[in-house]
Amino acid sequence: MPTVASLRAKASSPLPMNRIKLTSLASVIRSKNAGPTQLTIDLFFRDAAAYEQAAASPALSSSAVSKMYLLGAGQVKRFDLSNILALKFSMPRQRVAGSPGDGDVYGAQQHAPFLEVLL
Repeated sequence: MPTVASLRAKASSPLPMNRIKLTSLASVIRSKNAGPTQLTIDLFFRDAAAYEQAAASPALSSSAVSKMYLLGAGQVKRFDLSNILALKFSMPRQRVAGSPGDGDVYGAQQHAPFLEVLL
């Protein structure tokens, strides 16, 4: 089990060269249900440059997001919304919303893996 000291060291360690955290480019990262069986994740960017950098990153491809959420190839759809500087991902939920064992009935906490994404 990691110690507090090891977690602090990891948090303060420098990013790999030429990599930037998604959180430094996105002004909003959120998730929500799209019906009881689907989840959407929205990424909104501050400006066109941030949007373009994120949209071009392999870390935000549908296949990369599929791996991040342990889903099969083709289960994640990505929508590029350049007119509003946003990327949107749609994917199946692991559990139907509100079913036994569902710890996030609204899907509002499912964006967490994106908070650690490096571009």
